[in-house]
Amino acid sequence: MTDRSTELPPECWELIFNFLDHDRHFEPLSLVSTQFLSMTNHLRRSLIISSLTSPFLPNIFQRFPNLKGIEIRESDGDLDYLLHQISNSGLDLESLTLSSQEQFCLMGLRELGLRMKNMRILNCSETNCLQDTHLFEIGNSFPLLEDLNISFPQYNSRFDQIGSLDLQRFSGIVTDEGIIHLSMKLKSLLKIDLSGNHFITDKSLQFLSDNCLLLREIFIRECDFITQNGIGSVMRRCINLNYISVDGIGIPSIELYFQESFVFGKKLCEINLSHSFISDELLSSIANACLPLKKLTICNCYDFTFVGVSYLLYKYQFLEYLDLEGANFLTDESMIDLCEFLRKLTFINLSLCSKLTSSTFFMLVSNCSSLKDIKMERTNLGVEEFLVDFGVNPCVMSLNLARNESLSDECIKKIAFCCPHLQELKISHCPTITEEGIIEVLRNCGEIRHLEMNRCSGIKCLDIDFELPKLEVVQAEGPVLDDEALVMIATRCRGLMHLNLEGCLNVTTKGVNGVVQCCRRLREINLKWCDNVKVDIIPRMVFSRPSLRKIIPPCRFIPTDKQNKLFLRHGCLVCRG
Repeated sequence: MTDRSTELPPECWELIFNFLDHDRHFEPLSLVSTQFLSMTNHLRRSLIISSLTSPFLPNIFQRFPNLKGIEIRESDGDLDYLLHQISNSGLDLESLTLSSQEQFCLMGLRELGLRMKNMRILNCSETNCLQDTHLFEIGNSFPLLEDLNISFPQYNSRFDQIGSLDLQRFSGIVTDEGIIHLSMKLKSLLKIDLSGNHFITDKSLQFLSDNCLLLREIFIRECDFITQNGIGSVMRRCINLNYISVDGIGIPSIELYFQESFVFGKKLCEINLSHSFISDELLSSIANACLPLKKLTICNCYDFTFVGVSYLLYKYQFLEYLDLEGANFLTDESMIDLCEFLRKLTFINLSLCSKLTSSTFFMLVSNCSSLKDIKMERTNLGVEEFLVDFGVNPCVMSLNLARNESLSDECIKKIAFCCPHLQELKISHCPTITEEGIIEVLRNCGEIRHLEMNRCSGIKCLDIDFELPKLEVVQAEGPVLDDEALVMIATRCRGLMHLNLEGCLNVTTKGVNGVVQCCRRLREINLKWCDNVKVDIIPRMVFSRPSLRKIIPPCRFIPTDKQNKLFLRHGCLVCRG
């Protein structure tokens, strides 16, 4: 008789599975045994629903009884009925995302509020025709909400051809009245995104500050009637505030009340002032406030200089996240001085700083030992203003170096040497990079999982003679790859999961077949505008590769309802090309 004494109990397996960082890892485990299938079904916590998957919801809810978060995408059916199904599913949801919906589902949310008493997160961003009455319902139905996103409601249909308000079709907008009601109902609110609500005023911020005493994060971007004084009052009144995101602070940004408000933000650790006029005086006020600041975003801002930013960074040498996109006054020489204050950085964005060259990149890599993520799009990377001693930085995991027209093979080889543990590389629209540089990167960076090389016209083929078992995502839009290169990728990257070939005119059915046959974990593939791929390959792909979950076919392929249902029964969504 088989000795079963060494088998682990289910509780131990569940503890092991909980260490996995994403639900997608559950699928291969579920194929091992019925025991693992049952365990992974019970451990799954999130689900994305589309209009094509909604007919299967009762079975899905029965299979995953412990779901805590649901996101509804591309719903072109009856959203109220969909929410009715969720309400009667027996789930105990904590998070619901309803962004980009054509209409607000008043009845559905009302019913959901009666059943889901523990709802903590609600995202209704980019909802069409959002208005105060909808906010009244949210406040009444979900009193325990901690995180609410009502950003960027869509009102395009309410304006006539010359941009004036169409009163005949007007039924309401979000105003202070709706926000005040929310503030009185949502006493547990920790985070709210009001961005894009153009008709709210400082009065909304005043009531949120007075009534939501636990508020920690507030986003108020593109709110035309919110003033600097209103923003300042939030920082003064919300004693628990640790994150504030505003943009478009106008001229002048020298309101003393606003500047002096930062000293009240004793817990403020993240500030975003993007697309604003900010003076050196304002940066000095932030610097002298002695905040526990960890993240600072001042991308695409105006009116400040190197003097202001250098003083601020001198005062906050423990900063971990810095976004200086569009600071055109920065040069390689000035970055030498700033690097002395950036020892603790893990992320930096210097995109659109057109005077920066490779010298700045290698200085950052050498001097900032904790740096994990560097973004330098549209700089002068590839040109070396002066020689820099560069060393190896094993912490760098992600590089976004897209749209650098001077980025050469020689430079990208040096970068690969400096960042041996690189996992994500984006070099799209870099015309001077060839296959020689790409192959050297792949050879030196064995941990790489994500590669974007869209529209890299210098890449013609990829003669890879080594295995890339960890590469999961390849983005290669445009005339980059041909069948030979595609088959080479399929042969060497058998763990490939996501492949984007949009506009690859040199790819044919033969190359796609090679990928489908070799890449057993392939989940998504984009073949839009691949005019030399025959459309009759789509059904064969679905039936021969069970791991496939999404296909964007060539534009000539339009699946019928019957075909869609058949593909969905095999677990694959085939979109319109």
